[in-house]
Amino acid sequence: MGVLILGIDDAGRGPVIGPMVLAGCLITEESQIELKKLGVKDSKELTPKRREMLAERIREIAETFEITLSHPSEIDDHINNAYSNLNKLEAIKTAEIINKINKGFGRIKVIIDCPSVTIEKWKDVLKTKIIDLSNLEIICEHKADKNHVAVSAASILAKSIREREMDKLKEKYGVEIGSGYTSDPSTIRFLEKNADKHKDDGIFRKTWETWRKAFEGIGQRKLF
Repeated sequence: MGVLILGIDDAGRGPVIGPMVLAGCLITEESQIELKKLGVKDSKELTPKRREMLAERIREIAETFEITLSHPSEIDDHINNAYSNLNKLEAIKTAEIINKINKGFGRIKVIIDCPSVTIEKWKDVLKTKIIDLSNLEIICEHKADKNHVAVSAASILAKSIREREMDKLKEKYGVEIGSGYTSDPSTIRFLEKNADKHKDDGIFRKTWETWRKAFEGIGQRKLF
């Protein structure tokens, strides 16, 4: 089978609504060529329709893949913890993916789109969470989703799952919830109306300044 490449990337790290998703996609060197021909690239550069079509093909071509979700309550717990933060949570989730996949495949080159400014420091934290490092080569880079097709494939899978999770929320709360990102006017309007009403539903990252301001704004309006 030759060298296997495990690409890992996240989707939904920054939104105020919904989960953060990490995906790991294990492919062969030969599969890289096929995925490139299909047009696999950073998920942010693809239309939703194209992304979903590619996500289906990636699942067929990959040797295996894994997905992990971090819901808002888990994210808030790590940010509120003096000994943790979002980068550490992402290291934990990345290690979960590696530990699930790293069973009987032999030598694996792991390429990760690093979430931290300090690459080596984050990589050291990650290594403490991995059960067996003996057959792994670990590469952490910025913009790995643009430079490595395995990571591009992982970014597509992660984005696809993130969108499905948001679709579930839209079914429950209406399309007004938007994308969940703070740059989305629909999401901000939804927050300004519902930060208090749905504060215990587990959909908001309440450690985000955007949610706090919306929640405080609703409280002030109630006073007057």
